[in-house]
Amino acid sequence: MLSAQHRLRDSADFASTVRGRSAVRAGSPLLVVHANQTDARAAQPPRVGLVVSKAVGGAVQRNRTKRRLRHALRDRVGQLPAGVDVVVRANPPAGTADYGTLGAELDRLLARTLAKVAR
Repeated sequence: MLSAQHRLRDSADFASTVRGRSAVRAGSPLLVVHANQTDARAAQPPRVGLVVSKAVGGAVQRNRTKRRLRHALRDRVGQLPAGVDVVVRANPPAGTADYGTLGAELDRLLARTLAKVAR
């Protein structure tokens, strides 16, 4: 489980991360990673959020995908720079992907997205 300080909860925070002025993204057939960094959150811990829609599958498949992504993000949140908000959106093929595949894809997309944020 992610600690409370590392979770995105408010829909406005999700919207600013996905559609904000300085928001960046990187995607693949499995996942899309959105990131945003604002001056107002510069010294605060990074926060992450998940979006897993019904297109991923039934409730069991969606919840399994969310658990796998949450676990993968928990292991990586310490590597994120301060003040960054990250939203991970699962595409339909993510519902059948195993933990290793999701983790590898998440690492690749986080690196690409954070390189764009750092500019």
